[in-house]
Amino acid sequence: MTGDPTGGTDSTGGADSTGGADDVPTDPAGPTGPTEPATPKRRGRPSRTAETTGPDARTRILEAARNEFAERGYDKTSVRGIAKAAGVDSALVHHYFGTKDEVFAAAIELSFEPALEIPAVLGEGTDGLGERLARYFVAVWENPASRAPLLAVMRSALTHEAAAKVLRGFVLRRLLERVAEALDVPDATFRAELAASQMLGIVMLRYVIRAEPLASADPEEIIAMVAPTLQRYLTES
Repeated sequence: MTGDPTGGTDSTGGADSTGGADDVPTDPAGPTGPTEPATPKRRGRPSRTAETTGPDARTRILEAARNEFAERGYDKTSVRGIAKAAGVDSALVHHYFGTKDEVFAAAIELSFEPALEIPAVLGEGTDGLGERLARYFVAVWENPASRAPLLAVMRSALTHEAAAKVLRGFVLRRLLERVAEALDVPDATFRAELAASQMLGIVMLRYVIRAEPLASADPEEIIAMVAPTLQRYLTES
């Protein structure tokens, strides 16, 4: 072992210039003081930031849910997958929508927008009601943006009871009850359900099974053929 020939320590009183244990890199920006300990990650609900809260976050979650259900179906879609697609924590999905079923119902409602459209369909009275309802329903299914998730809904409802329950609840509460409340005829709810069965039958044959010639028929032709039947269901005593 070699040392200072005088038997003392280095004249600086510290480690040698080759980088011993006491050698600390110097920050070119200047001294920064003691290093702050890393903040541990929180579990549970994410912090409230512009990226994870507010209407924009809710909209992103809903759009992501619609896409996930459309691509994966009800069974293979998860809250975690929806959150990942929306760029948020899964806790935020639960915060806004609750369970997977409730996200599913909200995704259906996003496609139909009954709060906006049904009052317009019903607001002009019973004259022409069958045509307005048929036109609204066909327009929803002819729109590619709403058709894809709705197809996933229909397919999932045929094979999963949970999805069927959500669809029934939405159709009954959000659509048919509103229509029935506007009808001044006996058995209004029953009549509204018959009208819905007519339209859902068209959905199955035209969009799911794609039976010809219905699958290739012009939408206006379908509306013209179906409207009188819906009118009879909904208004004739």
